[in-house]
Amino acid sequence: MTLNAPDTPRPTPGSAVRASISARFERLPLSRWHVTVRLIVGAVTFFEAFDQLLIAYAMPELRAEWQLSTSAATLMLTIGSLGMLVGALLSGRLADRIGRVKVIALCIGISSLANLALAATTSPEQFMALRFVQGLAIGGEVPVAATFIAEITRSHKRGRFVLLYELVFPAGLTVGALVAAWVVPILGWRWMYALAAIPGVLCVLVQKAVPESPRWLAEHGRTEEAEATMVRIETAVERATGKPLPPVGEALPVTPPGEGSSGLRGLFSGRYRRRTLVIGGLWFTGYFVNYGIMSWLPTIYQNRYDLSLSDALLYSTVTSCAGLLGCLVAALTVDRAGRRRVITSCLGGAAAVLLVLAWLGASTPVQVLVWTSLAAVFFFGSNICLYVYTPELFPTRMRALGSSVGGAFNRLGVIFGPIAVGAVYAGGDIGTVFLVLGGVALAGAVVAGFGAEETAGRRLEEVSP
Repeated sequence: MTLNAPDTPRPTPGSAVRASISARFERLPLSRWHVTVRLIVGAVTFFEAFDQLLIAYAMPELRAEWQLSTSAATLMLTIGSLGMLVGALLSGRLADRIGRVKVIALCIGISSLANLALAATTSPEQFMALRFVQGLAIGGEVPVAATFIAEITRSHKRGRFVLLYELVFPAGLTVGALVAAWVVPILGWRWMYALAAIPGVLCVLVQKAVPESPRWLAEHGRTEEAEATMVRIETAVERATGKPLPPVGEALPVTPPGEGSSGLRGLFSGRYRRRTLVIGGLWFTGYFVNYGIMSWLPTIYQNRYDLSLSDALLYSTVTSCAGLLGCLVAALTVDRAGRRRVITSCLGGAAAVLLVLAWLGASTPVQVLVWTSLAAVFFFGSNICLYVYTPELFPTRMRALGSSVGGAFNRLGVIFGPIAVGAVYAGGDIGTVFLVLGGVALAGAVVAGFGAEETAGRRLEEVSP
């Protein structure tokens, strides 16, 4: 009689299905089915990103309409980020319990209703309350969507596939900037929010057209549903490619359902403790720099350099477009160069550029435009890599929660970045603003260089059993 090795998971029906699903995903070639699902979920993420940065472009008019002080404007900028922080933490646990697709659909519905209500607000207090609610939805959708896309993708070129999907987020930021730069000066900020409510119809499409993650279904003991969903996916891929699927390869051993630490305790125990701390540091530093710059640029251009509203929005939009280029470069290189190298080099590059701008003194708006746009290429590139890297570091039983904790550190950066910039900018020294941001980016590069593990080209179950 052959005995299992002490550290080998006991075979169970549930674990056998989970191992089989992993191996079956590995044999699926990229097809029209993958692209269709990526487009649908990507459309949701696109419009959540569109919503997220609208406040920066509405802020000059809001300050004038409601006579907001600098501290009040800072609070209005960050209240949505506080909602995103809470939403990220809640959505991860919810998605690990009720499913990825249900949470994605719920979030886009709430966000769109909040946009409609924002367009009708009559006071700063109403506006901030609705921004918090909208933040719950935006913060909840993004990490759960990244988790879902990772779970339906094979290991070969997973980084490229996921990040080409994730390009919709900076694209949404950029399109939001372009639309705002046109709508706000002509029609006003209310019309901007009214237009942003239209994509709420996507919540119906997501539930009808996107299947639940078979990995999640199997993890929760719903093996028959997992098997049926996997068969439908395989049939769709086979129909799309017009060829028989390759044979199923070797299945990796997995932890049986119900075993292994999960929840917050699981994230901070064993091999996952270091991963959680490292990924939290990277999300925080990356988005501290990102939103510290992007949230205040229109106001800095208008107040510091006396640019018109339209010119201030246009200059800020150029920086967003430059960041989109950085995301594309990262997506095309992340599998070949590896997650660790791309994140480290991008954060290091952002630090160098921002420190140079601080040394130059940021004396003209063109100088700020050129150097912040170059920095955006780097920090957008590092930040987008975290969307593929984070889900790879955690097992299915707590993958959405791990991604959401990363998203929570993201939101802490989004909150404290604008606060720090607002505090330093209030002192009148614009060069110090970029010195602080460059120092934070450098800290992130050090964390990535010494603490990040490489995951490129490895199955999810191999990286995180």
